[in-house]
Amino acid sequence: MLVAFSVAPSGTGNVDGSVHDAVAAAVRVVRESGLPHRTTSMFTEIEGEWDAVFDVVKRATDAVMPFGSRVSLVLKADIRPGYTGELDAKIERLEAAIDEADV
Repeated sequence: MLVAFSVAPSGTGNVDGSVHDAVAAAVRVVRESGLPHRTTSMFTEIEGEWDAVFDVVKRATDAVMPFGSRVSLVLKADIRPGYTGELDAKIERLEAAIDEADV
């Protein structure tokens, strides 16, 4: 399973609206999990079995809770039993398709 998620606090009291400290706390949880992952400017993607992935999402969300009065979680999942390594393999297939179209 691949999960892309974004978790951020609101009601932080930060004048500039920045949430980078809270996001850093969430990403730390993901990195310490040992699951394959990738963080971009908008989402963090993680790969693993259902229970392991959702445990990390819950712990990352819990890590953000102290930074505001509420937390927003956006989550998208790609559930494909029997496949692993899709965090990179999906991108490789996409790039190959783009290269083929350019020929």
